[in-house]
Amino acid sequence: MEAIKVMPCLDMKEGRVVKGVHFVDLRDAGDPVENAAFYEKEGADELAMLDIAATLENRKTRLEWVKKVASVISIPLTVGGGIGSLEDIDLVLEAGANKISMNSAAVKDPELISGAARVHGPEKITIAVDARRNSSMPSGFELVVSGGTRPVGRDAAEWARQCQELGAGVILPTSMDGDGTLAGYDIEFTRAISEAVDLPVVASGGAGQLEHFYEAVVQGGARIVLAASVFHFRTLSIRQVKEYLRDKGLAVNL
Repeated sequence: MEAIKVMPCLDMKEGRVVKGVHFVDLRDAGDPVENAAFYEKEGADELAMLDIAATLENRKTRLEWVKKVASVISIPLTVGGGIGSLEDIDLVLEAGANKISMNSAAVKDPELISGAARVHGPEKITIAVDARRNSSMPSGFELVVSGGTRPVGRDAAEWARQCQELGAGVILPTSMDGDGTLAGYDIEFTRAISEAVDLPVVASGGAGQLEHFYEAVVQGGARIVLAASVFHFRTLSIRQVKEYLRDKGLAVNL
């Protein structure tokens, strides 16, 4: 059985790590470089860094942030936010990212996924699928873009399936209903996505207790568990999460 990966996430704004609830009410969570180095030392398998304001502010990902964080870690770094073209992808990867994550731009231009996968390989292309509950959708979840501010009238699971067909290598679903709440991952949403694709799925949004990580894997079908608040504010350590998953019978790299 392939090891479950633990992935802290640095949500970036104005050069600092921030964390909110439902994508708003942001509070400071420290320096990105210090956090990145700390998480690698703690045993993180991968790291995500998302420039959460880039799309809303209609600008590109700040490459200097990528370079600084990449320079202090050796674990894979996924960077997202404001990536809207093949050129953007080239620049982010050249700055030190190992993978890129797209959301709004991929929804707007699905061919961007296939183009990026052809050039860089599927393993470097993560598609972030943000959604909120909508009973009129086949899966019960509607795709949203622009930092969670704009619903697009599409079924989130159907979109994830299309992303796989276009060449994406990883799907990162985040529930608008769960983000930052510490009430647990949206298992129903995570499972809807993991059942729609054969790709690694990253559980994201809402982790607050050790059992939430286990539920994301066993009930939600996730292969990677992403969290921010519990790690940033030192509620839980990465080692605690890994030992808990191991003790529950899951494979992890300690």
